[in-house]
Amino acid sequence: MKRTLVCYTLSLGVGIWIILYTLFPSSKDQDDAFKQGRAATSYLKEVSTLPCLLLSSSPNWFQNDYKPMSDQERFREPVRPKKAAISFQSCSVQNLGVDEQLWGELGQSGDKQALLGAIAQSLGYLQSEGAAAAYQRYRVAEVTRERVYRSLLRFRQLVLWSRSPSQLEAAVKREFVFYQSVGKDGLGNVLFTAYYEPVYAASRVPTPEYRYPLYRRPSNLEDWPKPHPTREQLEGNDGLQGSKGKLRGLELFWLRDRLQAYMIHIQGSARFVLPDGKQTTVGYAGHTAYNYTSIGRSLADDGKLPLEGMTMPKILQYFKEHPADLNIYIPRDQSFVFFQENHGEPATGSISVPLTASRSIATDKSLMPPGALALIRAPFPFKNTKGEMEFRSVSRYVLDQDTGGAIKGPGRVDYFLGTGDEAGDRAGVTAADGQLYYLLLKK
Repeated sequence: MKRTLVCYTLSLGVGIWIILYTLFPSSKDQDDAFKQGRAATSYLKEVSTLPCLLLSSSPNWFQNDYKPMSDQERFREPVRPKKAAISFQSCSVQNLGVDEQLWGELGQSGDKQALLGAIAQSLGYLQSEGAAAAYQRYRVAEVTRERVYRSLLRFRQLVLWSRSPSQLEAAVKREFVFYQSVGKDGLGNVLFTAYYEPVYAASRVPTPEYRYPLYRRPSNLEDWPKPHPTREQLEGNDGLQGSKGKLRGLELFWLRDRLQAYMIHIQGSARFVLPDGKQTTVGYAGHTAYNYTSIGRSLADDGKLPLEGMTMPKILQYFKEHPADLNIYIPRDQSFVFFQENHGEPATGSISVPLTASRSIATDKSLMPPGALALIRAPFPFKNTKGEMEFRSVSRYVLDQDTGGAIKGPGRVDYFLGTGDEAGDRAGVTAADGQLYYLLLKK
């Protein structure tokens, strides 16, 4: 039996790879159909009804002949489906539900408490008025807030009781139904990127060293006439003209570097180290009514960087070598984000709960169930003993707790990797295809 899910919740979050999002656009036809209220496209399907197809153009650790591929190889190769006979034996059962990281793997200690903490955050959200409103808009009656809540409660019990990855896998398969995202191609192929919480030096007052401000949400933002002012109109080409217009008096913090300030617009949150050594945090508080414009794509369109193999480190290096070009490319992104001080609280997702490193994801909340339990399977980068990045296969239980301005359609997931430089290094090179599943208790 096929089951479908279309959900209508709307919120905004941000992640590092939205800078590159337009390199991987979602299906316009799907978006148009959704906006017109037609449910012709099924965004989630029960695993047992899906064809066993994988894509040979992406590093896929389920294939018997899997080997890591460079960005150039991955983006150059055409997308071709592989038959199950040469990929893996049974797409509905093989290793579906494994999560060895709970007990420790890949040189890392187990993070069972982190997963339990993320579950607790989702359980709290699901009891809120916001969750009640979000799930009332679901078109499929069987996908309810109550069922998602019960699924989390039961899964938490299984995590606490299980003594090994195989024991948890068996219990989950016995009691849960897996729904796989149809992905960006209808074959379950989902592009995974990653985001993080940066740590920057900042000041509460402007100085010759700290010149680039972040801004509070205007109290009358809802009354601003549309079209809203663009980024250039709000802060100028150089990012220093905000005090001359609508942003006057809304300055929240100042940073040393314009690109750092802009990256916080992309991330949606940051941790600041103040001149006196104290720390605080900021988070997303609102945005103007413009879609994000990728500066990565703009650089490629202008021939500044090749489209193939583009990564965040390459973009950052380009602007390090050509700082004057920030005044050209940042203003091309007409969208503008406002912030609030969170006084040391952790980064928060679009459902207003703290994000958990390696256990929270961002998806399109107009399609995917907020706060729900999910399973992701894809290659992600890890630093080896030499400090070099290596892609390793990951199977993780996660909670769907955030969204992003460029995380659109059933074929996109942003994976939260935590706080600080190492998380940023990993997020900056994350781009791989994998699978996304949601878990609900059997009826």
